[in-house]
Amino acid sequence: MDVICQCGTVKFTTPLPKPLALYVCHCMQCKRTASAAVNSSAIYPRFAVPVLPALSVYKYARNTRFVSYFCKECGTRLIHITPSKNVVSIKAACIIGLDWSSAVHLSTLCSMLPISEGSEATVESPEQTGTAAPAGGDIK
Repeated sequence: MDVICQCGTVKFTTPLPKPLALYVCHCMQCKRTASAAVNSSAIYPRFAVPVLPALSVYKYARNTRFVSYFCKECGTRLIHITPSKNVVSIKAACIIGLDWSSAVHLSTLCSMLPISEGSEATVESPEQTGTAAPAGGDIK
């Protein structure tokens, strides 16, 4: 699937036609990270991040939990990698044509939006349940 930033400068293709998992997180940390009511992450097997002139990396100085890749032109965050994990998190809203029907809603106690009836949802975060981490955790 094609991944594209807001301005269209950074473009690449996902390593698989669909993600291993798709998460919509409602926790406060993810909302702040996304500057939005939710943060969405598509989880893929670890792959080599494409070398593109406009793709920049940000390594958190105080927190080695993950590394972020973003577009130098528009600032769109596209990829998160946790160095010790075997998967990569791509910002799901940047994936063209993504099927959202399998999305799992996390940390729904903090939700600012209604969650569609029939959607899989949990009140815990991935770190609490041990299932996965949207920022690039292992799939268990």
